[in-house]
Amino acid sequence: MLRIEHYTKAYGTKKAVDDLSIHILPGEIYGFIGHNGAGKTTTLKACAGILQFEEGEIFVDGVSIRKDPMACKKIMAYVPDNPDLYEFMKGWKYLNFVADVYGVSTADRNERLQRFVTLFGLQDAIGQPISSYSHGMKQKLALIAALVHKPKLILLDEPFVGLDPLASHELKQIMRKHCEEGGSIFFSTHVLEVAEKLCNKVAIIRGGKLVVSGTMEEVKGDSSLEEVFLELEDRHD
Repeated sequence: MLRIEHYTKAYGTKKAVDDLSIHILPGEIYGFIGHNGAGKTTTLKACAGILQFEEGEIFVDGVSIRKDPMACKKIMAYVPDNPDLYEFMKGWKYLNFVADVYGVSTADRNERLQRFVTLFGLQDAIGQPISSYSHGMKQKLALIAALVHKPKLILLDEPFVGLDPLASHELKQIMRKHCEEGGSIFFSTHVLEVAEKLCNKVAIIRGGKLVVSGTMEEVKGDSSLEEVFLELEDRHD
């Protein structure tokens, strides 16, 4: 579903990401772990087609993000860690605007939007201007907007930051269901306990380079993911 092949991104002489290769299959929840500045957000933005890169290739369901970004974007969704929404719009207006962009039918959007708005507890706020929303409410709205066209691939950057415990629980359930139905999720997180319980596979990146990747069992063995992560960090210091 997502194939990153020898991806490199540089800013001047500094390589933010250096020769990264990751393969994500249909049905997989793939965690992407690393400190701030490790290259996680840079990689996700390149996968989403909003950041150009110097070397390598990224394929979404077999299609090159370089050569046909529009085809890729039609079947994916990307939620950044700090969603930049049209704050002058009301919640419903924004969600319908996104549904229009993706060509989602009225019947499909109404069913999906109503379900997710209720799930995330936004019923009372959905008719209000987005400018009145808290950070957590904006995060929920961005997640709902990402789900409206039933994307095959979902890219999430720190999706649990700012969410209350109930919303975090609902998002985990949505992520699991999405992958049970054959979709894929690639997400960055600092919450290692969540990654350990949620992910089929995980990759740890440090200073733009892939340190380790594989199934959760392969990466952590008999330890916790947190112990493995801290041990890898100590080893490189």
